[in-house]
Amino acid sequence: MRTTTVIIGAGHSGLAMSRCLSERSIDHVVLERSEVANSWRTERWDSLRLLTPNWQCRLPGYAYDGDDPDGFMTMPEVVDFITNYAKVIAAPVQSGTTVTSLRHADDGYRVVTDQGEWRCQTVVIATGAFNVPQVPACADALSPSITTMTPMEYRNPEQLGEGGVMVVGASATGVQIAAEIQRSGREVTLAVGEHVRGPRVYRAKDIQWWMEAAGVLDERYDEVDDIVRARRVPSMQLAGTPERATFDLNALSSIGVKLIGRLAGIDGNRAQFSGSLRNKCELADLKLGRLLKTIDEWATANGLDDSTPQEFAPTRVEASPPLELDFARGEIETIIWATGFRPDYSWLDVKILDGKGMVRHDGGIVDSPGMYLIGSPFLRRRKSSFIDGARTDAQELIVDLAAYLDRGDSAAKG
Repeated sequence: MRTTTVIIGAGHSGLAMSRCLSERSIDHVVLERSEVANSWRTERWDSLRLLTPNWQCRLPGYAYDGDDPDGFMTMPEVVDFITNYAKVIAAPVQSGTTVTSLRHADDGYRVVTDQGEWRCQTVVIATGAFNVPQVPACADALSPSITTMTPMEYRNPEQLGEGGVMVVGASATGVQIAAEIQRSGREVTLAVGEHVRGPRVYRAKDIQWWMEAAGVLDERYDEVDDIVRARRVPSMQLAGTPERATFDLNALSSIGVKLIGRLAGIDGNRAQFSGSLRNKCELADLKLGRLLKTIDEWATANGLDDSTPQEFAPTRVEASPPLELDFARGEIETIIWATGFRPDYSWLDVKILDGKGMVRHDGGIVDSPGMYLIGSPFLRRRKSSFIDGARTDAQELIVDLAAYLDRGDSAAKG
């Protein structure tokens, strides 16, 4: 089978590219191993909501139009939003099709699937950046008496034992899970490494509103000093709740969550932790101050000083957090590894991965002619990992893809 472009993945990013291709009358197919919005359906815990407000759910030619713009979609609502989008744009999705190999061909690329092969001139990788949980190597040394799981396996507190829980990782996922489990009556210990602190509401508006208005979310990948590091920055400690609650470490400690330093190692029933907890929290407080200063300066410059700047108390850290825990004492029964994710590129037979196993690209333009990437953190803008980020990334990537095809046509005619 032949087509001009193959998109691999039918999540919101792949569908955004599909819409942009259709607008330019470029024939294509979207290959999806399961069904549209599969990861939103199957790899999220029960209570999760989007951490971006509904008004920020925008894709090319489509946007949220409900009666709760400042609310936050539940996962079933996200699935409906993306599924409806696929129908509205008439995306040529071939579901139940697993790509097993992507390799070069004389005329472009050969995409091998369990339902046959496709030949194409261009390929868009839209499989997502959060396919495989990153569990630290030291987990292998953990005593088998401790139950472990990842956020992809966690659904709700009822699936856990009655004992204490240690959540490792304090980004958006870790703080949300830690808070939910603590409120279920279980004692939670949160191992904290590098994190990004953020309030849900600032100066009477959602923090996302301010970051968009002040241009923070639109900062481009070629405007930062170290894009490699920027792409590894943890997600802000935000959650989308009806109460618009803040989920920073002070909020967690106020409900009883115990804070401990970054996990440094495990030996059977003993776990060692870094003594850098206070330093990590001070750094997060400093970065929060810088963000709010940027917002305040923008508000003043744009005549929005009718709301008063807020100050947030420094993160509370006990004087001497424990540097070791003995699991044999029975205080910890379960560990949840909220330590991040990585993409799965095991099907790639094109040499485009760097030493960390990530696709080499320049703002989504992959280091292989006619190949593109979308759905990766800070792909072209700071907001790339959000639904709205896929909209702007796709609208820019299509310009390069179309130009590439035009150059190929010109060469053939010449």
